[in-house]
This record gives sequence, C-alpha cells and structure tokens, in this order.
Amino acid sequence: MSELTEQQKTELEAAAFRRLVSHLRERSDVQNIDMMNLAGFCRNCLSNWYLDAAQEKGIMLTKDASREIVYGMPYEDWKNLHQGEASDAQKAAFESNKPSHG
Repeated sequence: MSELTEQQKTELEAAAFRRLVSHLRERSDVQNIDMMNLAGFCRNCLSNWYLDAAQEKGIMLTKDASREIVYGMPYEDWKNLHQGEASDAQKAAFESNKPSHG
C-alpha cells in the first residue's frame, strides 16, 4: 500500500465527514442525548468542532451556520421536527456520563 499524500488524506477525511453528516441527517430518529450517552458526542458537538476548525482557519462562521451545515436545516427547525423530550433515565445517564469536551 502506498503512502497517502496530505491532499489525499484531506480529501478522504472530507469524504468521510460528508458521509457521517449524511448518515446523521438520515437517522433523525436517533436523538442527540442517546448519541451523547452512547458515544460521548452528538450532532451539536460535531457542529461545534466544525465551527472551531473554521475559526482556527480565520473563517468567519456562526454557531447557527455550523449547525445548519450538520443538520441540513436550521437547528430550531430540526428540533421541532425530530427532537423529543428526554426521559428521566436519559437525563440521568447524561449527567453521569457527561463528556468533558466543549
């Protein structure tokens, strides 16, 4: 196997990111709190990491814009369409497993 160039790595990482975002958009049945409880991150985390990357590059992007990139629509619209109220068990699991990343 040949060594990947930095450009190839970037292109593959970008393709994997786009596929992850597409998958998360298709799986609107999976609640963010469930993702947080099982994997330690959710769509909001992903959009925050996107925003952080933009800011590190000096690209002006808002939190709302980064969320729309991940959700495929304004965040408030997604919440209204897909987000249910978290159960007491989900909330308790989140509090005991809350990740330390911001």
